[in-house]
Amino acid sequence: MSDFLAAEDRALLARNGLTTFDALWAKQLEAVDEPNTSEGGWSSVYRLELEGQGYYLKRQSNYLTRTLHRPFGEPSFAREFRNIRRYRKYGIPALQAAFFGERKVKGEHRAMLLTRALDDWNDLDSLLEQWAQLNDAQQRAILLACGQLARHLHSMGQVHGCFYPKHIFMQANGDGYAAQLIDLEKTRPLLFGWRDRVKDLEPLLRRAPQWAPAQQRQLLAAYLEQPEDSSLVRTWQQRLTARRSHKENR
Repeated sequence: MSDFLAAEDRALLARNGLTTFDALWAKQLEAVDEPNTSEGGWSSVYRLELEGQGYYLKRQSNYLTRTLHRPFGEPSFAREFRNIRRYRKYGIPALQAAFFGERKVKGEHRAMLLTRALDDWNDLDSLLEQWAQLNDAQQRAILLACGQLARHLHSMGQVHGCFYPKHIFMQANGDGYAAQLIDLEKTRPLLFGWRDRVKDLEPLLRRAPQWAPAQQRQLLAAYLEQPEDSSLVRTWQQRLTARRSHKENR
């Protein structure tokens, strides 16, 4: 079974003897949180530091997801790796894979995904915690970056599925911000037009109560490439508000 090893990371991993599945699987590391378990399987995430470069090493065993296309199940990391490659193909800013591999060992289905850490980036959640301390220009730049990221994602026919502040990473870039996505496991094709798009965007607004209605319109204006006072922006804000009310009243 062939493994993926990114050309950009090959030399660094080689110097540390970590270019093979077995070497990475055997590497002793501290987990960053409690492992997830499901139906006898487990999945865990570890921090790996190599010569000043940070990585997250994710290992799982018999931790399978089942879909119509894969009724017998596959490791969830296999799906995430496919989506990482799909995002890269479409030019959607997202985390990058350094290594991926799968093995079946004596009835055990193992999978492993190594991604580069975003150590120079901040998740949107942390920026929302200090939202009141940011000036108007910083706030507007963040809203612009989020709206543009969502537009790019949906224009490529993809729905993230977990478009939450904790999965959007931001980096100050001159007078603006760059934005990219992590946690791509639930990405799927955009099939149902504006309904899929609203369903993807609504959780972001619900989890960002710091954003006043006027700031929501700023984000939607960037997403729709329309003036903030346009009828289309107002229509989308109404759709998102209606979905939020429906979710909160269930």
